[in-house]
Amino acid sequence: MRFSAINLGCKVNAFETESVAGMLEQRGHTRVEPDEDSDACLIFTCAVTNTAAAKSRQMIHRMRKRNPDAVLVVAGCYAQIDPAALKTADVLVGNAHKMNIPDYIDSFRENHIRISEPSETDRPPFEPMTVDRFEHQTRAYLRIQDGCNQFCTYCIIPYARGRERSMDPDMAVREAVRLSRSHHEIVLTGIHTGRYGREHGVTLAQLMKRILHEADDLQRLRISSIEITELDDEFVELMKNEPRIARHLHIPLQAGSDRILELMHRPYDTNAYYNRMEEIRNAVPDLSVSCDLMTGFPTETDEDHQDALAFLRKCRFSFMHVFPYSMREGTAAAAMKQQVPSQVKKQRTADCIALSQELYDAYKTSWLNRSADVMCETVQDGWTRGYTSQYIPVKIEGEFESGSMVRTDLTALRDHQVYGKRHV
Repeated sequence: MRFSAINLGCKVNAFETESVAGMLEQRGHTRVEPDEDSDACLIFTCAVTNTAAAKSRQMIHRMRKRNPDAVLVVAGCYAQIDPAALKTADVLVGNAHKMNIPDYIDSFRENHIRISEPSETDRPPFEPMTVDRFEHQTRAYLRIQDGCNQFCTYCIIPYARGRERSMDPDMAVREAVRLSRSHHEIVLTGIHTGRYGREHGVTLAQLMKRILHEADDLQRLRISSIEITELDDEFVELMKNEPRIARHLHIPLQAGSDRILELMHRPYDTNAYYNRMEEIRNAVPDLSVSCDLMTGFPTETDEDHQDALAFLRKCRFSFMHVFPYSMREGTAAAAMKQQVPSQVKKQRTADCIALSQELYDAYKTSWLNRSADVMCETVQDGWTRGYTSQYIPVKIEGEFESGSMVRTDLTALRDHQVYGKRHV
């Protein structure tokens, strides 16, 4: 059987896509590109915004038209939130039965009876999905956590993913050790990674400590994202003393206005966020901090926007992921009055993206004439591309093996790109 697999969502969705694709390949099936003829098409959907849901519907329609006789599998958050809207799927799977997808495909190909398996509970068990190897990637992802209990007013994810749950710590360590044999950098990921292990009586820091102790081949351990309220003293102390932990933290902010943060139901204000971030920076030298930022949340005024710009500049983020608020039906924010006009959101987003580029160039400039360890990824035309521990992309003069760590002198910044030479 030939199959294609398409991910339309986050890093967790991407991990799950690769895991199911790997299961199918282990059964002898062949993965092909989405634009090729196939016997089965898997689409892992996203529902974080109405726009994401619309893109999921468009992809489903496109793939059905492209391969009308293929088994159409629709999985993920949109399949969980609105299964009634996806009746064209031959196999519909929410967020609790993805490991059964290969069996569901076999069943449908045999008897042509539609299968619909959205999760029936908001507390599904943790599915211990794995990926044998991330082809063409030097870094591996390990999903150790799923679900969210926070219920921010703009977010559908707690309804789509269910409540928090975590991978068994022994299994997580075994998977990290296995992945480290073929990938020298591992990224721990989840919907709420910082809240890992609470049902097991284990903290994220304790898991990381075990991984670093047992994975001898591992050169760098990275966290995909973590909330400011979850960066406790235990985590910071481990990061301070363990150089293999990446010197980059992606800490969601979402808004730079206290009034908007309260409306979002975020568990901090700007003062608490800033003070904790500075404490961590003082403890961990050369730390890079990035964030998520949402513009145009309902009721946001020009004054709120200006407050946010001032706060973002004060925080000295290395870079920001900026996106306009997009209404999601079923969330509290969707029912709020005074929705911000799209043109205003577009302008505020542009303002923040411009500031992000300014801050990013300033941060990269601060690294010039210094040395850093670069994990090499791709080689082309006499140059090697890779990332520092701080997640600075670097082009190194010369060709070096993918997956190797090269001590590099950072020499120049041109058109937002850092260049370097091997340190001698």
